[in-house]
Amino acid sequence: MPESRPSRLTRPETLTALGIIAVAALFLIPTFDLRPISALLPAAMLIGLIVLSGALLATDQRKASAGEGAPPMTKSPKRVIGAFLLIVAYALATDFVGFYVSTALTIPLVAYSFGYRSPVGLLIATVIVVGSIWLIFDFGMSQDFPTGRFWGR
Repeated sequence: MPESRPSRLTRPETLTALGIIAVAALFLIPTFDLRPISALLPAAMLIGLIVLSGALLATDQRKASAGEGAPPMTKSPKRVIGAFLLIVAYALATDFVGFYVSTALTIPLVAYSFGYRSPVGLLIATVIVVGSIWLIFDFGMSQDFPTGRFWGR
């Protein structure tokens, strides 16, 4: 009796890639209703996610066709769950205290939770990311980010 091979579509990386493609495509639809300047960043990021997920899908399917076993879904589930909870907390914090404060707190927290421990490096990364966003979008393009319910706007 021949060995039964598991479906190539149930591999964790394949499922992840397909899920990201589907969700990013759904989130891409509302960007068509935005002004072009406002839609630029979200559309570019979503298209980037779709392209990168397509690459992940192709790579994983190539490995599956070569007979390689699927890697485990995660080597550290607590870290993945923690990162997911940080993303949910970031979304809620953005609504309540605003984009810049939430981003400035979340970047070092996520990096720290994934093992980067250098305080100077965390500070530099946070200043570069938040500063770049401010320079490009707020200063350069005059786009306002949410200031949060607590601050009023």
